[in-house]
Amino acid sequence: MRVLALTGGIGSGKSTVLEMFAALGAEVVDADQLARELVQPGQPALAEIAQAFGPSMLLPDGSLDRGRLGSLIFGDTTARLRLNAITHPRIRRRIMEEIEARRPRGGVLVLDIPLLYENGLANLAEAVVVVWVDPKTQLTRLVERNGLSEEDARRRIAVQRPLDEKRALADLVVDNNGSLAETRRQVAEIYQRYVS
Repeated sequence: MRVLALTGGIGSGKSTVLEMFAALGAEVVDADQLARELVQPGQPALAEIAQAFGPSMLLPDGSLDRGRLGSLIFGDTTARLRLNAITHPRIRRRIMEEIEARRPRGGVLVLDIPLLYENGLANLAEAVVVVWVDPKTQLTRLVERNGLSEEDARRRIAVQRPLDEKRALADLVVDNNGSLAETRRQVAEIYQRYVS
């Protein structure tokens, strides 16, 4: 199995590109989904989060209050680093388990890892694909998609490595500024290069 890592930035269209890879036949490991599983009630990471940030981070049913935690970490670098220390080693371990479980099969496995470079995970794949858009497009998409103010959108973009830096580090780039058909063409070319 050939392993690709897919990353981009918030509002870059990474989810759309991931769907295109899946439609072509690629298997997918979603790092965000693994992260959500790791903070379910009863999981050690959730208990550590409540201990680190207080019981107000939990909803009455004992699940994580994602909105409250998100508001905290997007505005506080120290809190974000503290959360990352709790979750990221566990996420990395789960991704590696998923790779090993699938390795005997053929085809392409795409690791969907939004903060790939920020968390030093590029070495998990043989090639990194970055979904890139220009900064103006990224901001516009984020404001429209999430209903955020421009200030909130800029703050969320700022916590990630700039897309131009990710593009410079990438092995492969999907330029998502154009039409869906153009994006689909680029994805198909990458998929065909690795599926054989």
